[in-house]
Amino acid sequence: MLKNTNEGKFIVLEGLDGSGQSTQVKMLKDYLESCAIPCLVTKEPTQVTGDFFSSVAQSIRGVLDKKISMDPKTLQEMFAQDRKEHLENQIIPALSQGIWVICDRYCFSSFAYGAAHGNNIDYLIKINENFLLPDFIFLLKVRPQICMQRVVRRNEGLKFFEVEEKLSKTWKQYEEVIKKFPEINVIDGEKDMVTVHDEIKNIIQLRTKS
Repeated sequence: MLKNTNEGKFIVLEGLDGSGQSTQVKMLKDYLESCAIPCLVTKEPTQVTGDFFSSVAQSIRGVLDKKISMDPKTLQEMFAQDRKEHLENQIIPALSQGIWVICDRYCFSSFAYGAAHGNNIDYLIKINENFLLPDFIFLLKVRPQICMQRVVRRNEGLKFFEVEEKLSKTWKQYEEVIKKFPEINVIDGEKDMVTVHDEIKNIIQLRTKS
């Protein structure tokens, strides 16, 4: 993947559905803004109700909401197309202006969820190899059964990947992703959210000062 040479830092938070990464994204945004660091919060796949969405976002959302079916390879190619447009139209323009970008999920979700759904992980990495490598990657480690409990408590209805057996398979693939990308920071997401936030914040502070 390509090194970020822009002034702004690119931060990605990853984890199983229910791992708490969206909460940590918000807390990190608040922290950076308290330090007078301009930042943009975004999400993948891009949201059809958000400020930016790709040409394939609607189709991806249909699959995740179980409204349409699609073979696993085509779905992952759509995720890659969504990411390409996301980078070109939103992420990189912000980074080039010195804005820090915090992304809720990125290609590492595609690697783990895509491989758990039957795709070859090396193929998934290949179709993402020309994309930007984040400056910081945080993966929240939470047991699948706890993730499912959290998802059920949200009472939002279960999405395509939010089934405990699938989440267990996905975590096993995340473990393979960690081996291939040693720059990933694995954080214990079962700790209280303030402790998790402090660990993320401390890593960013340490590396940006060095």
